[in-house]
Amino acid sequence: MSLGPLMVDIAGTTLTREDREILAHPLVGSVILFTRNYADPEQLQRLAQDIHAVRSPPLLVAVDHEGGRVQRFRAGFSALPALHRIGHVYDLDAAQGLETARRLGWLMAAELLAVGVDFSFAPCVDLDYGVSEVIGDRAFHRRAESVSRLAVAYMHGMRDAGMAATAKHFPGHGAVVADSHLALPVDRRALADLQDDLMPYRWLIDNGLPAVMVAHVLFPAVDALPASFSARWVGGILRGELGFAGAVFADDLSMAGAASIGDIVSRATQALSAGCDVLPVCNDRANLLRLIDGLKIEGDPASRLRLVRMRGRHDTTPSALRASAAWQACQDWLQRCTAAPQLEFDA
Repeated sequence: MSLGPLMVDIAGTTLTREDREILAHPLVGSVILFTRNYADPEQLQRLAQDIHAVRSPPLLVAVDHEGGRVQRFRAGFSALPALHRIGHVYDLDAAQGLETARRLGWLMAAELLAVGVDFSFAPCVDLDYGVSEVIGDRAFHRRAESVSRLAVAYMHGMRDAGMAATAKHFPGHGAVVADSHLALPVDRRALADLQDDLMPYRWLIDNGLPAVMVAHVLFPAVDALPASFSARWVGGILRGELGFAGAVFADDLSMAGAASIGDIVSRATQALSAGCDVLPVCNDRANLLRLIDGLKIEGDPASRLRLVRMRGRHDTTPSALRASAAWQACQDWLQRCTAAPQLEFDA
């Protein structure tokens, strides 16, 4: 059985009978975990093993684990800073900032891989325009070139650990006030004015970016549909003009920013038609069941292959990882990144 396009969630720290029935459905290909699914590293490792064991090839296990306020697993994991903190280091010393990004990308990925999680939706490459509270310090920087350099370094760190990076939120969520979890944000800039927002994607794609998550943001000067449902954005600009060949994830179809497209089946159908490979449906089991019952599609071998390439490299254990020189070195970089700045005073 190949991996299907739906990414689903589960309610607790173990799989229920209903969870197992849903995960066995051919439309499902991946699972996203949240804080409610976590008790400690040992429990998480058992849960990931159970999810992987439901079927063959194994389902993929994902999480939003960027650091700062978006880190689903806390106790037993390194406390990662928000990406904006790495941007501060970069402003003080560019070389140190790039190395910090690489080291912390490795650390984030290595700790997740050691417990069986395949990938994290990271890094966030939105620009910090100072207007979006939902992005805010999740962004590396305000300047496009700085974000581009730091994102490439972070992706390389993830790759070294054995994890595929997912850049988000294409084509950009940083210049809108509205939160797409709660409403449909509208960015009225023309395509020519979005080149800074697209720069990190150009750099990452040139360096082999494996995946992109597309935002529920409307750019009416470019297309009448939000980017996540737009063939112009996904097929025309992302795949065509930017030359992206990896996996495309829609943002969560349960979010309010997707509601303008219609019911859950309409949303899924339109996102697939636009060129998305994976459709997350989170925190809405009733709508997920409607979608599983109502979505009628033919499998796309190329799309399924892109998804398979998101599988992580699980070649260590949490105890072995923490005993490694690489993990210890990254702890030193983490401490330097998060330490309060040293102030100098005149005598």
